Amino acid sequence: MSSTERTRFYRDKVNGKFLGVSAGLADYTGIDAIWIRLGFLIATITMGWPFFIYIALGIMAPKKPSHLYTDRQEQQFWQGVRQSPARTAREVKAKFRDIDRRLAHVEEYYVSGNRQLSNEIEKLR
Repeated sequence: MSSTERTRFYRDKVNGKFLGVSAGLADYTGIDAIWIRLGFLIATITMGWPFFIYIALGIMAPKKPSHLYTDRQEQQFWQGVRQSPARTAREVKAKFRDIDRRLAHVEEYYVSGNRQLSNEIEKLR
């Protein structure tokens, strides 16, 4: 599944109450669905027209695929990507830097006591 499929809005009929729009917005933004439902309710009571937008989204938005995320951690990652792609990229870069640093420590530990292994690694560079 491509990243564009994971970053678009879907109706979530499985977790939804009526058309799945509020549950879909909750999945898309990471905000709890109860707050989205409450916001739609207040906006509809005060202005009236948000109800029509809700219905239009319920009709036009595609249904969320059941295989969109493999687990909760992946779902949270993609919510973060949708909220702030730049921050997510920084976090991923930081994780790679940490992995690189830890691998350098492991390499230093094993190479410091083994001269032959040290020479082989230097030949590879």
